[in-house]
Amino acid sequence: MRKKLSFALLLGCTLSLVACKSQSGEKTVAQKQAAPPESGAPKIYVTDEVSGDLSVIDSGNGNLLATIHLGKRPRGIHASPDGKMLYVALSGTPIAGPDVDESTLPPPDKSADGIGIFDVAQRKLVKIIPGGSDPENFDISKDGKQLYISNEDISAVSIIDIASGAVAKTLKIGAQPEGVKTTPDGKQVYVTSEETSEISVLDPAAGKIVATFKVGHRPRSVAFMPDGKHAYINAENDGTVVLVDTKLHKVVKTIQLGKPGIIKPMGVLLSPDGKRLYVSTGRGRMVFSVDTETNKVLGSVEVGRRPWGIALSPDGKTLYSANGPSNDVSAVDVATNIVTKKFKAGEGPWGIIVLP
Repeated sequence: MRKKLSFALLLGCTLSLVACKSQSGEKTVAQKQAAPPESGAPKIYVTDEVSGDLSVIDSGNGNLLATIHLGKRPRGIHASPDGKMLYVALSGTPIAGPDVDESTLPPPDKSADGIGIFDVAQRKLVKIIPGGSDPENFDISKDGKQLYISNEDISAVSIIDIASGAVAKTLKIGAQPEGVKTTPDGKQVYVTSEETSEISVLDPAAGKIVATFKVGHRPRSVAFMPDGKHAYINAENDGTVVLVDTKLHKVVKTIQLGKPGIIKPMGVLLSPDGKRLYVSTGRGRMVFSVDTETNKVLGSVEVGRRPWGIALSPDGKTLYSANGPSNDVSAVDVATNIVTKKFKAGEGPWGIIVLP
């Protein structure tokens, strides 16, 4: 009787140990078998600013395939030219909304600043390299060797060599830089400065700022037409998007989307053929579409609470929006301008990218 009881106790302890290991990150056979099924559809990668994670979502069946912790405040996300790696901006500067008194916040954790390098095949964070102070967003050189990064808290843009992980150069620009975009030919980089409402034009080969110009109040993102002759830039506080002549470095057209303060243009994104511009509007809850031939608004669709990052499927038929406070991602059929699906993401979705 005592032997049987001892065996039962031993069995119970063993099962408890397995459960504890499972909770600490070691998956049991049953857990592995219970992994969400994947389809052959493109995968959606979403940076979750509040929880510090990367959500991997199957666009075909809507399953949340993985949640990988990256670090503090993951925001900007871009893929390497071959699509094998994702680069993610990480920052130890506390989150501060428009109405927050920053003097009441804890000091920044500068050790958390950097660019996370994520292996798509392994679904694993493999490395973190320097990204300058408080990196928010960035773009990649056409050869995939350099990153151009906005350093929000020091009003600067940094050039990073990916292979060595070294900061090659940091240049002062207007206050609160955010959006970064490389021209189609790779010869220049536009960086938006929210507070000073201007664009700084970086020549990465020369390592210097070659032009600065005004574009409206609180620019945050840039989208170049395929030929590089014009660019669309949001003006958040004006409720507009402006069209810029990239040779003259001046605004040539202003497109009104809605009432300033209610419709707050944030992210701008062009269709692969450049015929349609998509604009997220943050607290406006909408994504607008604009005909780039006429620069007329075609329509809008409500996607969720505070849509910020937007991305297109590889075939350009579906637009996805990262909806911050909603903790979800919306899928929009661009032909009908209707939300067809919503997917759960992590806490505070910010940036988004879709890969085959």
